[in-house]
Amino acid sequence: MKRWLLLVVAAAALAHAQQGVIRVNVDASDAPRRLIHVQLTIPAAAGPMTLLYPQWIPGEHAPTGPIADLVALKIRARNQTVAWTRDSTNLFAFRVNVPAGSAALDVAFDFISAADAGGFSSGSSMTTELAVLSWNQFVLYPQGGASDQLQYQASLRIPHGWHYGTALPVAKESGDEIEFRPSSLTTLIDSPVSTGVHFRTIELGTLDGAPHFIHIAADSERALAMTPEQIAQYKNLVAEAGALFGTRHYRGYHFLLTLSDHVASFGLEHHESSDDRLEERTLVDDSLRQKNADLLPHEYVHSWNGKYRRPAGLATKDYSEPMKGDLLWVYEGLTEYLGEVLAARSGLENADRFRDWLAYAAAHLDHESGRAWRSLADTAVSAQLLYDAREDYSGLRRGVDFYSEGALVWLEVDVLLRQLSHGAKSIDDFTRAFHGGAGGAPAVKPYTLDDLVTTLKAIQPHDWAGFFRDRVDSVESRGPLSGIEKGGWKLIYTDKRSDYWTAVEDERKVADLTFSLGMTVKNEGGVADIVIGGPAQKSGIAPGAKVTSVNGRQFTAALLREAVQGAATSADDPIELQVKNGEYFSTHRVDYHGGEKYPRLERENGKPDLLTAILKPRASK
Repeated sequence: MKRWLLLVVAAAALAHAQQGVIRVNVDASDAPRRLIHVQLTIPAAAGPMTLLYPQWIPGEHAPTGPIADLVALKIRARNQTVAWTRDSTNLFAFRVNVPAGSAALDVAFDFISAADAGGFSSGSSMTTELAVLSWNQFVLYPQGGASDQLQYQASLRIPHGWHYGTALPVAKESGDEIEFRPSSLTTLIDSPVSTGVHFRTIELGTLDGAPHFIHIAADSERALAMTPEQIAQYKNLVAEAGALFGTRHYRGYHFLLTLSDHVASFGLEHHESSDDRLEERTLVDDSLRQKNADLLPHEYVHSWNGKYRRPAGLATKDYSEPMKGDLLWVYEGLTEYLGEVLAARSGLENADRFRDWLAYAAAHLDHESGRAWRSLADTAVSAQLLYDAREDYSGLRRGVDFYSEGALVWLEVDVLLRQLSHGAKSIDDFTRAFHGGAGGAPAVKPYTLDDLVTTLKAIQPHDWAGFFRDRVDSVESRGPLSGIEKGGWKLIYTDKRSDYWTAVEDERKVADLTFSLGMTVKNEGGVADIVIGGPAQKSGIAPGAKVTSVNGRQFTAALLREAVQGAATSADDPIELQVKNGEYFSTHRVDYHGGEKYPRLERENGKPDLLTAILKPRASK
C-alpha cells in the first residue's frame, strides 16, 4: 500500500475510533499465495483490555475458528509497541494493557489459508485463481460487547484484475480497493466475499423489491458456463422459495458459487448470501450437477430456517459463547427437506432424483447399528464432536445424520398435515406461519421446541409434542420410514444402482456395498466401513484394512462387484478376499450369495401418491 494511502487510511481509522467504530483493512493481494494481511484500529481506553478472535462460527455448529492460522500479531498504541499475552485457558483471547492517553489500538496480523481441502471455512479457501474471504478470520473484537452492537468499517484490496461478489453493502470502489459501508460485526461476519480472475455474475431478477444474484468464481473460464436452462431453474428457485415462505428476510440475496477441486467443498449459510463450493466441472458435468442440485436450495432455505428463525441455543450474543445444538434436527433437518423439495419444484432436479435421494437416506439409516444406542437428539447435541469424527465404524458411532433423519421426520410431518387435514394443509402452511413476518431486512427470531409444537397445533390439531418425542428422543433401531410409506411408496432393493447412488459413489471414490457384503470399499481397496453383523464383519474384516485381491485376482472395485454378482449363482462358493492389515496379510471367505442390493422407492398401489403432490410447483398458482 502506498504511503499516501496509508496516511489516508490512518486518518480515517482515527476518525472512526473516535466514533467508536472499529476499522478493519484486509489486503488480499497475496491470496494466490494463501496469505492475507490485516490491519485493525480498535477504540480503546487506558487499562486492561481483552481482544477475542471468533471461535464459534455460525452455521458450522462448532468452535472452528482457525486461531492457529493467525500469525505475526503485533499491537501498537500511539506509535509504541504494546505487549500482549494469550489467555492460558481461552486460547482465542489476547490480553493487553492499553497505555495511558491512548484512544485506540492499532492491530496487525497475517492469516494463512489452509492448503488442504478438508473442513469447512477453515479449510482451503484460496487458489491461484480465486478466493473465498470469510471476515471471521480477519477480525478481533473487544470482550464484553455483543456482536450486534459492535460497529465495523471494512475495506478490502483484491488481486489486480480480479472481480468480486458479496452481500456486504459497498460504499465506493477505487481500482482494486473496495470500501464497504459501516455494519455491525454480526453483519460483517455474515457477509463473506467471493473473488477471482475467472468470474461471472448472473442476475436472477428482483422479487418483492429484493435483487438476487449468482456470483461464480472458478478455476477456469470453461467452468463458468451456466446454461440458459440452468439460469431459468435458479430463477424458478427464487420464485418457489417466495411462494413457500411468503416473505423474505433480506435486502438482496447473493449465491457465492465457487467451482474448484482445490478448496474445501461444502455449503455455508448466511442471511443474505451463501458460500457454496463445488467441484470445478459441476456446471458442465451432468452427473456432478444432478448430485449437487440441492446445495444452493439448501443454503438458500437457511435464510429463513436457521438465520431468521434460529434455535435459542444457537442465537448467541457473540462468537465466544458456546452454541447448543439440541434443535439441529430442525435447523438442518427441516432445511434438508425443504431444500430438496425446492430443488424439485424449481426444476433443478426431477422427481426420480428426489425419490432416489430419499431411498439412499432411508436405507442407510435403516441399517445403522448405532441407532440401537444413540438417539437423533444425541447426534444433534454432539454435532461439534461428530463433524470431525472418523469414517471407520461410522454406522456404529452414528454421524451428523440429523440432516437426513431430520429430513425424513419432516417429510412425515408434511404427509401427516396433508392426511389429517384431508389435503387442506401441508408443510407450506407451517413455513408461512413459522418463518413469516414483516420481512425486508435481516432479523433473528429465536425459538424453542414448544414454539414449533404450538405453531403446528394451530395449523392442524395433533399430539405434535408426542410425535417429536417418539422420533427424536427415543432410541429406535429401525430407520424413520413412515413418511415414505404414508406418502404412498415403499423402500425396496434391486441389483441396479440409481444415477444418484452412482454419483455419490463417484464423489466419495468408493464402492458402497452396504446392503450386500456389508462394507464400503475405497477405489484403491481401503475398507472405509463395515456393517455390524454383516457378511464382511462376520468373515473378520474390519475398517482400516485394505483389500488386495478378490478370488485370487488383484483388487478393483469393478472386480469386487462382479464377484458379488457371481456368488449369487453359486451358493457353495464364498467370495475370497485377501486383506492387508498393517504389516500382515490374511484371507477372508465372505459367505454371501444375495447379489448386489441398492435401495429404490416403489409405488404402493391403493395409497395416494403424496410424494408427487409435495413436489408440484407453487409459484405459478
